[in-house]
Amino acid sequence: MPFGEFLDLALYDEAGGFYATGGGAGRGSDFLTSPEVGPLFGAVVARALDGWWAEAGEPDPFIVIEAGAGTGTLARSVLAAAPRCAPALRYVLVERSAALRQRQAGRGLDLDLPAFALGPVEVTVDDDEAEAHPVMASGPLVTSLAELPAQPFPGVVLANELLDNLAFTLLARVERGWSEVRVGEDDRGLVEIVVPAAPELVAAADRVAPDAPDGGRLPLQYEAQRWLRDALAAVPDGRVVVIDYGDTSASLAARPWTEWLRTYRAHGRGGHPLEDPGGQDVTCEVAFDQLATVRAPASQRSQRDFLVAHGIDALVAEARSTWEERAAIGDLAAMAARSRVNEGAALTDMTGLGAFTVVEWMA
Repeated sequence: MPFGEFLDLALYDEAGGFYATGGGAGRGSDFLTSPEVGPLFGAVVARALDGWWAEAGEPDPFIVIEAGAGTGTLARSVLAAAPRCAPALRYVLVERSAALRQRQAGRGLDLDLPAFALGPVEVTVDDDEAEAHPVMASGPLVTSLAELPAQPFPGVVLANELLDNLAFTLLARVERGWSEVRVGEDDRGLVEIVVPAAPELVAAADRVAPDAPDGGRLPLQYEAQRWLRDALAAVPDGRVVVIDYGDTSASLAARPWTEWLRTYRAHGRGGHPLEDPGGQDVTCEVAFDQLATVRAPASQRSQRDFLVAHGIDALVAEARSTWEERAAIGDLAAMAARSRVNEGAALTDMTGLGAFTVVEWMA
């Protein structure tokens, strides 16, 4: 089978996939993402939402879709920060894994809406025609879906560390061009099977990594591109924001493939991607240049620069002041302040999370 099909089953199969069997992000889980570091990341995202809401003319309702929302950690932090846009906010968690969706409601999120909706409506009658309008200032309202809504809407689509978990075609550079790495089985278990790549795959690889060295490998991230097309179609007058770790196609092909195709289990590195399918997370750095072929982004910067632009320094400075004032007391306020200072350092560390990339597309 294609490598991407294997990856999709290993991660998302409802019976034995990684996310269906309890895997995921969190301090007691397999890996840690920015929202799980603590509530500071969500507080800064809340500030960003306020800025985007103001730029859009403070629409009500203001729809924010978080794709790959997991158990809702980021949503809880955003709402706890009480953004100015909250009365207009309709926050939609999109999570493919049914197991993770079930855990959302049990972790402090009030899922008000049973399906994609704008909340309570009022009906007006004009020339004997009735028309329903969302009731203004009725937010924040939260709902959860398995996929992006089909109808377009004005607002924001946000994806934090989603695209690195999407399926891709895996190619290997050979002397006369490219081969495709597929997955088969023998008496030892799952094994790689290398076959000649289809002409369209060869052409795609040559476009993005023409100088790849012999033996180099390359992910063609067709699912990430498809997701971006769908997200852009969902918000034709809005904004799509992707936060992830990645590189360029040419650089990925030149690096050892085990550096950018990684597995995680219990906060440590796992084994070969074909080992124990469903028992470990499998993740691939995002080739951001491949996303740009869908549409050129409006901006691309580090997570550190994104967080600084949206006020993380002020929040950390406030926390540091509280810690200095109350450290001798050692109460909950002091502990929370110290934690926030530490979170700020972790989120902006350019040897870690701060080096992640934030890419924005706007109408």
